[in-house]
Amino acid sequence: MNAHRYILLKARSGDAKVLGGIRGGVLGGAEALRDIEVTAEVATLGARELNDVRRAPEVIRTAPVMPVTLIQPKADADAAGAQDAPGAAWGVEAVGALTCPFTGAGVTVAVLDTGIDGGHEAFRNKTIVQKDFTGEGDGDNNGHGTHCAGTVFGVEAGGLRIGVAPGVSRALIGKVLSRQGGGNTEQILNGLLWAVEEGANVVSMSVGFDFPGYVKSLVSQGMLVEPATSQALSAYRENVRLFDALADLVRAHSSMFAKTILVAAAGNESARPTYEIATAPPAAADGFISVGALQQILGPGRKVGVAVFSNALPVVSAPGVSIKSARAGGGLASMSGTSMATPHVAGVAALWLEQINSLNPGASIRQLEGRLIGSASLEGIADAERPNAGAGIVQAPR
Repeated sequence: MNAHRYILLKARSGDAKVLGGIRGGVLGGAEALRDIEVTAEVATLGARELNDVRRAPEVIRTAPVMPVTLIQPKADADAAGAQDAPGAAWGVEAVGALTCPFTGAGVTVAVLDTGIDGGHEAFRNKTIVQKDFTGEGDGDNNGHGTHCAGTVFGVEAGGLRIGVAPGVSRALIGKVLSRQGGGNTEQILNGLLWAVEEGANVVSMSVGFDFPGYVKSLVSQGMLVEPATSQALSAYRENVRLFDALADLVRAHSSMFAKTILVAAAGNESARPTYEIATAPPAAADGFISVGALQQILGPGRKVGVAVFSNALPVVSAPGVSIKSARAGGGLASMSGTSMATPHVAGVAALWLEQINSLNPGASIRQLEGRLIGSASLEGIADAERPNAGAGIVQAPR
């Protein structure tokens, strides 16, 4: 067997019982896990070396490095138009942020995407910490990351409120995708670990595993289509399990000293009514809150429905069609996709965390997840669309 590049998810602790429990899926309490150091390393391994590595007590999971891709926005020309509320993007109104007494103050949000145009007026007076995992340097030459960040925590721009949680003053921006929107699972995993280590309370990401791209890469290396597809399926499965394990560690470690909630886009591969595709990884991994996209149904009652492209079986939904937010280089842009829905949920999570902290600073991450998912409502969603909306559209605290 030829050697391949593998991600090694490792956990280090002075307590062998704790490591044994993690490997066996028994994570224990936050107190025992507080001193765990989690790292991701990459090594080129053959079959014998991989087998040896998997037996090492500190190795929790291994998975082949797999390409990931930006969950590409849908052209607004292909989506229904939207009517914004006076002075605010329609999604900000739809999730109840306009009437919410909280702004996300004191909450740290991470956006893992294509970077950010930190000089945009929507981010004035923000402390933005950037880290590049692509080798291109800081900034955003794509525009997707800037747009998503604006929806999470942007302040008024161009006379329009675009941010769900404009009171967020510290943002972590992990550039995990290139200007072309490509990357790999190593970059995503290291971006996640960095965000958690830097104290992110909410992580928003809009990336998906590039299964077709991986098959093409294997074929280009000389494999036939059938074995290439089989190998790609194996890598796909192992990477989902790796992200499962990482999410479990993050959730178990979160206590009054660390809270991190993981929010990810469900994907844009569906084409209703012809067919529906289930939520794609990494959003489909256990421990992630997957997000579907909603669009306005204009006319009497102004209901919303699931966007035709939005993948099925998300945990929750949010506005994701014709969303106005910050454009890299200045001004505003309108985009559509589950990528646009995800930052709405991240922003609402920041509002809920501020509310929870005002009452009980020692609340657990599960309380935050419970409030966020429990706030979701199917009210206002067209009856025929409800089965594809998860728990419904998330709502800010009142």
